[in-house]
Amino acid sequence: MKINDVAKQYDITPNTLRYWERVEVIPAVHRTEAGYRDYTRADIDWICFVQSMREAGVSIEYLNDFMRLYMMGNTTLADRKALLRKQLVTAKQKLDDMQRTYDNIKDRLDNYESFEACVAETRALAMQGNKEK
Repeated sequence: MKINDVAKQYDITPNTLRYWERVEVIPAVHRTEAGYRDYTRADIDWICFVQSMREAGVSIEYLNDFMRLYMMGNTTLADRKALLRKQLVTAKQKLDDMQRTYDNIKDRLDNYESFEACVAETRALAMQGNKEK
């Protein structure tokens, strides 16, 4: 798969893909005889992993450390798992923070809607009272 196809499919710029390869957060991508990147399923899996981690706020440095350990082979499995566990805790904290923010916004919106309903009811009662006079 060519770089523009990958970029379009995963909503990433080609420059971002090149950057991720240059700073080694994804493995080096195979090149065609003409020198064009030719992304494999394994490359796409790495891109999806990096993309989701970046969307969660994970730093390039963290991803670089993870990739370095990955390239060292199975002897680093425990270290990679430790990095992922740490990131899982961080993601859970962010998720909890987002849930609190969501709940706050929802409560505020509910209060406004209750207030609007109360105002509408008060106006209706006032108009009804004016008609009876």
